[in-house]
Amino acid sequence: MSKSKTVYTCQNCGAQSPKWMGKCPDCNQWNSYVEETYAAPSSGNAARAPLIDLNPTQPQPITEISAELGEHISINMPELDRVLGGGYVPGSAILIGGDPGIGKSTLILQTLKNLAQLNKKVLYASGEESAAQIKTRAERLDVHEKSLLVVTENCLERILEMIRKHKPDVIAIDSVQTIYSQNLASAPGTVSQVRECAGQIITTAKSTGMACLLVGHVTKDGSLAGPKVLEHMVDCVLYFESDQGHTFRILRSIKNRFGAANEIGVFEMTGEGLKEVSNPSQLFLSERSQNTAGSVVVSSLEGTRPLLLEIQALVTHSGLGTPRRTAIGVDNGRVALLVAVLEKVVGISLSDQDIFVNVAGGLKVTEPALDLGISMAIYSSFRNLPIDHKTVFIGEVGLTGEVRAVNLLDLRLKEAAKLGFAHCFTPQNKSQTKNNIEGLELHPVKTIEECLHQLF
Repeated sequence: MSKSKTVYTCQNCGAQSPKWMGKCPDCNQWNSYVEETYAAPSSGNAARAPLIDLNPTQPQPITEISAELGEHISINMPELDRVLGGGYVPGSAILIGGDPGIGKSTLILQTLKNLAQLNKKVLYASGEESAAQIKTRAERLDVHEKSLLVVTENCLERILEMIRKHKPDVIAIDSVQTIYSQNLASAPGTVSQVRECAGQIITTAKSTGMACLLVGHVTKDGSLAGPKVLEHMVDCVLYFESDQGHTFRILRSIKNRFGAANEIGVFEMTGEGLKEVSNPSQLFLSERSQNTAGSVVVSSLEGTRPLLLEIQALVTHSGLGTPRRTAIGVDNGRVALLVAVLEKVVGISLSDQDIFVNVAGGLKVTEPALDLGISMAIYSSFRNLPIDHKTVFIGEVGLTGEVRAVNLLDLRLKEAAKLGFAHCFTPQNKSQTKNNIEGLELHPVKTIEECLHQLF
C-alpha cells in the first residue's frame, strides 16, 4: 500500500507548509494556501517509470561536444523567428503566455502548420478544446497538413505514451495548466501539478531532441500562472501583449537562452489568423497628423529592432486642486520626473496643468531614450507650438537637464532615414555621431534648453 501525506501549497509562489496559513510568509499573499495530497508510489507502480529510455550520460570534454542540436531551425514566420533568435532549437522548451482570447491558440496552430509544411512531424495536445473546435479554427486558418496530429488529452502519462509512440519533432501543449499527473491527487492547475507535468515534458524534450511549445495562463495581474520555477525550467518565455481596441499583437521575449531578450514581433489579428507586420514603424506612424502641437516621433529599441513611435502629450489647465498626471504606454514616474526637470531647468510652470502622455498604437515602452521626445512633446503642447513632422528625438534626460547618450544610435538613425525623416536631435556624443546618415540632418544637443532653442 502506498502512503499519502497532506501538505498546503501556496498557489502564488509554491511555498509549502504542513498546516494551513492565512498569509504566505514567502510572498505575503493572503488566502493562497490550498490543500494537496501526495501519494508515494508503491514498488509495483509502473506509472512513475519513465516511458522513454534515457541513455546514461558520462562527463566528456567540452571540445568533443557536438553543437548541432543548438542550431536554430526556421519556422518560416519572420516575426516569430526574430523573437526566438532565428527559429526554434531542437530539445528546447518555449512557454507562451497572454490574456484570454488574445490569440495564443491561433499562433500555435499557425506555427505547427508552417512546421508541418517543412516536413516536420508535429503533435498538438489540447486540454481545453475539443477536436471539432480545433478543426473549425484550422479551416479558418487553411490548415490541411496530414503530418499535424491533433489529440484532446490532459493526462500526462497518456501524452508521454503518445510521444513515445509517434516520436514528433515538435509538440504543443495547450495549456500546461490543464495537464494533470495520475501520481498527484491535487487538482489540475495547482502548483504541484504544473511543476510536475511541465518538468516531465521538458525532461522528455531534452532527452529526445523534441521541441515543446507550452501555452500558459496568466493571472489577473498579468504574470504567468503557476510557480515561478516554471519560467526557470523553460528556455524561452514569450508574452503576447495587446491593448484593448487595437488589432495589433505584440509578441515579446522576456527570456531567451538562444537569442536576445526583449525582442518583439508584431502581428495583426485578422479573420484569417495572425498576419505578420514587417515594418511596424511605418504602421505605428501611418495615422499621425502633421503640424499638431504635442505630437513628436521618438526612436525606441526593442531587442535588436528599432521602432519609430509617436508620442502624444496634452497639457491643459487643471480645475482640480491636484493636477492629474496620466501616462499610457510609458512609465508614469518617468513622466513626473521629466515634468519636474522642465519646471526646474527650463523655467515653465506646470503646477496648475493637467498632463497626459500617450504612446500611439498601444505599445508599452520602458526605454529611457524616449525622455527627450516626451519633454519636447510636453513643451510643445504647453506652448501650443507644433514641431516639424519630419523630426525625430533620441536621448535620455538627466535630473539636471543634460541629454545623455543611448545605445545603438546608428541603428536608430538608419531606421529614421529609411522612413524619410529629415532632422534628428541626438545627444552630443562624438563617438556616436561621427558617421553621418545620408538624407538625415543631425542636431547634437547637450541639454534640453539647447534643444528648445534650436526648435523654437
